[in-house]
Order: sequence, then structure tokens, then C-alpha cells
Amino acid sequence: MRRLWSYLARYRMRYLAGCLCLIATASLAMAIPVLLKRAVDSIQSSPDVATGARSAGFYAAIVIGIALVQGVVRTFSRFVIFNVGRDVEYDLRNDLFRHLERLPWPFYQSRPTGDLMSRLVNDISAVRMLLGPGVLNVLNTPVYYLYAVSIMVSIDPLLTVAALAPYPVMLLVVKHYSRRLMEGTLRVQEGLAEMSTLIQENVSGIHVVKAYVREQSEVERFRAMNVRFRDVALELGKARGMIAPVIRSVSALGILVVLWLGGRHVARGILTIGDLVAFMGYLHLLAWPTMALGWMLSILQRGRAAMKRLEELFSVEPDIADPAGVPTPDWAVTTVSLPVGASAATINGQAAAPHDGVQAGAAHANGSANGHRAAPPAVARGDVELRHVSFAYPGSKKLVLEDIDVHVPAGATVAIVGRAGAGKTSLLHLLPRLFDPTSGTVRIDGRDVREYALADLRRAIAFVPQDPFLFSTSLRANVAFARPELEHAADGEALVREAAGWAAVAGDIATFPRGYDTMVGERGITLSGGQKQRVTLARALLADAPILILDDALSSVDTQTEEHILHALEERRRGRTCILVAHRLSTVQDADLILVLDEGRIVARGDHASLLAQGGLYADLFQRQRLTAELEAI
Repeated sequence: MRRLWSYLARYRMRYLAGCLCLIATASLAMAIPVLLKRAVDSIQSSPDVATGARSAGFYAAIVIGIALVQGVVRTFSRFVIFNVGRDVEYDLRNDLFRHLERLPWPFYQSRPTGDLMSRLVNDISAVRMLLGPGVLNVLNTPVYYLYAVSIMVSIDPLLTVAALAPYPVMLLVVKHYSRRLMEGTLRVQEGLAEMSTLIQENVSGIHVVKAYVREQSEVERFRAMNVRFRDVALELGKARGMIAPVIRSVSALGILVVLWLGGRHVARGILTIGDLVAFMGYLHLLAWPTMALGWMLSILQRGRAAMKRLEELFSVEPDIADPAGVPTPDWAVTTVSLPVGASAATINGQAAAPHDGVQAGAAHANGSANGHRAAPPAVARGDVELRHVSFAYPGSKKLVLEDIDVHVPAGATVAIVGRAGAGKTSLLHLLPRLFDPTSGTVRIDGRDVREYALADLRRAIAFVPQDPFLFSTSLRANVAFARPELEHAADGEALVREAAGWAAVAGDIATFPRGYDTMVGERGITLSGGQKQRVTLARALLADAPILILDDALSSVDTQTEEHILHALEERRRGRTCILVAHRLSTVQDADLILVLDEGRIVARGDHASLLAQGGLYADLFQRQRLTAELEAI
């Protein structure tokens, strides 16, 4: 909960203002029973009905005035404190999203998307309830008890002790159920995260579910999970349900004690009827804070459980980070706060941060780097070198790359080929530091990539992944993702169309009714595999980076379209380093250098002609593909 205190401290002045309003509200509320006492005593001592009526009218007018002022102050107190809860929710959600953007790709490989979404949405909302209504009641309840009990003692100490005698029992019951509330809340939130994950997977993979006729089994799987969630939620509901009746019973018992013992004191002349009315009024004022105690406890435990789950994410430190001495980019700073008195609803959200994932090259235009950064110079030429590089995925001891030595001069085109699982994609992921090598060094322009600021390094690399990813927005926004300023710029449309033309997808887009404004759906579900690949290729070409990486980026296009794209790429590759992985060897025949990978090692290197002359794996793969093409042509 230490992190939560930092948010509370950030808005301490507004909390102080809300607290003062609560004290003022309580003070006004405490005046009403006193006025009722005086009204009753005045009526009782009045010599005639008319005098008593005038006296009652006078006190009634004062009570109405106080009640109106109290209503205004009470509303303002809730406005201030509830808005602080909303603002903390705004800050916390921004901070967590920024933190998630900083975490490396391996983190997301081990975390279900639904679980992360549940924490980012449901858990943060629970924290907001804790810091809004929860804090209000935490402040309100002691103030009411302190005021009311002190006045009740001044009226009749014995009656006060008798009225509050059952309350210790209530506190013991609440304490007994508080642990059950905490444990139950954690289980409910974890169950909600599991269901979110299952729903997200089924919605994203609905085409696979339908293709394998697995609808019923997935429905049964969800039903079983929903039954478990229902049972856990019911257990939590029972724990919550036990608290409210106990509190109400204690309050009712206190009222009965006051009626019995207070009536006896009035009969003996110890109290006046006005005193008893005032005492009952103060006991009534304690009814809501007492009944709210159970609800407040539920909010507190839920907020604590939610913050514990959020802290699990905040505690994860990125393994891949900027080198020491390089200031953190502005977008990654997690200390954003709103001006005092401002509300999150009135402040524009921060721009989206760069993505630390497969779309590494495209990340460079989002979240501008600090102009005053004392970082090494940015990549300018694109000279790439791997020196004795070996690599194993985190948590595994098996090397997927072993002793890789290769130098790619700036402006050269290098192809990497080999059987499936040879380590081709793993090698590419080392260049933008999606992973760091287990041993050896990766160097660009003569510097170890770990010496570059991540933003500068990834700004220099345009990466087209093997699995194309599109965002749920327009085609124009997806192509311009690497340079978002072009999406609405006057000359942006021409550049976006030009990039689409290079990637041979402009013709397809022209057939869509809304053209570049076509919404592609989640992960580009409305496009074919080949169209998605070409849109991501257009995105990378528009980035205009000195290093272009194509990870089997043309596997889903036909050979005729592939030839058109390769022809367009010949011009675009001039002056930039191009590293491409391909399964179709026809794609790599014109490369300056071809590397043949097998079981994580480079087993051959050379140009197309020399590798055919050497024989071996490359020649074998080429002969098989040529034979397959001839058979398909028959």
C-alpha cells in the first residue's frame, strides 16, 4: 500500500479541503438535535399554545436553514473527495499503462491478456472506490462518533454507556469477517481475470473455434469456470451479508436501550423530554456511519486486494532498458499528476507510448525522445555485426543460436534461410533488443546495441514481423503508425498512398468502399493474410529507417505479387541495410549475402550461385522448391 500513499500525498490539499467540509457538515448536523431539544423544552414550558407555536416555528426555521446549508456543504465534500478518487484512477491507469509499455516482450509471453486487462480496468476501479467513497467514510465515521458520543456523554453518561454497550460485540464480529472479506475478494478478482482471459481468447480465436466445431466444448469450459466464479462470489457475498445484519441489530438494540432506560430517567426527572429527543437524535446520526461500516470494510478489503494485484505488475522491472546515464523518455515517466483542483475529466490524456513488442521499428515515432538527452549518437549508417552471439530464451538453457559471427555492411542486403526452427526469427529479434544475447555482442555502426537508448535504436529499425499485427483502426492509421504525424498532415495522404503502392496493397485498398478510412477490425480480421502482410510492409517502408528487417514478410502473397514487391523494394533498399528471412528461396536470390542457418548455427554463407555450387542444405532446399513449383505447374 506504500504506492497508494504517494497518490494520497499528491492530492493531500484536496483531501484536506474535503475533510474540512466533512467536519463542517458534521458540526451542522450535530446542531439539529440541540435545536430539537430546545424546541421541545420551549413548547413544554410555554404558558399557552400560541407562544408554543411561535417558539416551534422559530426553531423549525433555524433547523431548515441549517439543513439547507448542510446539504450544500455535504454535496461539496463529496464532490471534492469523489473527484480525487477519479483523478487517482486516471493517474494510476496512466502510470500502469506506461509501465506495461516499458516491459519487454518476454513478459507478455507469460501473462494472459485477459488478466492484464482485468487489472488495468477492474482492479483500478476498485482502488478508485477505496480512495473516493472509502476515504470519505473513513474520515466521516470517526468525526460523527467523536462529536455525537461526546455530546451524548454530556447529556447522560450512564445512558451513553448503556446505548453503546453492544458495540464492542459488533467490532469483534466485523474483525472476524474482515479476513474472509480480503481472501474472498482476492479470489473473486482472480476469477474475474480468468474469465476475461477465456473470453478474450475465444473472441480473438473464434475462427479457429468454429473451424474445429469446438463451440459446445468452449461453452462447457466457460460454464465450469463461471460456476467456480459464482461459488466464490457467493462465499464473498455471505461474508458481506453477515456484517450488515449484525450492525443493524446492534443499532436497533441501542435504540431499545435508550427508549427503556431513557424513559425511566425522564420519569425520575433526571432528563427532560427535550434531552431524550436530543439523545435519540444523536443516536440516529450514528446509525448511518455504523451501518456504512460494513460497506466501508468491504470497499477497503477490495481496494487492498486490487492494489496488491496492481503492485505485482508495478514490481516487475524491465530486463531490457536504456543504458545507465540515459534519461528516461518523457512518455515513460510514471509520476504524472493533475494540477490542484483539476479533474481527470478536464485534462487531455497523454499520447500513446511506443510499443515494446514485435512492432519495434514502428515504435520510433510515438513518444518523442528528450531533446536534451545525453545519449550516444543515433544509428546513421546501418552497419550490423554479430560477434560470437549465442542465445537461449529466458528460463531455458537450450541455445537456439550458437556462436553466430556475421558482418552486414551498411547498405547491403542479407538473406537468412534455413529449416523451420533453425533460429532465424530469434536472430532478428536481437537487433532491436527485443531480447539480449546470452553471450557475445550485437553491434550497429560499431557500437554495442546495449549502449544505445532504446528509442534511438528502434528508431533506426523498421521491422516487418512474421505474424503481421494491425490495430483496430483505419488502414490509413495502420500504415502511418510509424509516423502518426502523417495521418492528418496535408502531404500525409500522398506519402501513405505511396507506401501502399510500394507494398502492392494500394490496388486492394482502392476496392474497399471507404478506401484508406476502412476499419480493419481487431488484429486486422477483415483483411486476408496477404493483405495484412502488405499493410505492415507499407508501414515499415513509410518509417524510412536505415535498417529494414523482413521476417518472412511475403509468405502469404502469391509469386506474381511477390515479384512486384521485390521490384519496388530494389529502389527502396538503396542506401539502407536490408535483412530478410524467407522460406521461398526465389525471394533471396538477388541478396548480396545469404546465410544458411541449421539448428542455431550458420552452416553456409555466400551468394545464390556459390551456395548452389557448394551443395549442402541450401542447394537441397532450392531443388525441392523448384521441383514443387514444377509439379504445381503441371
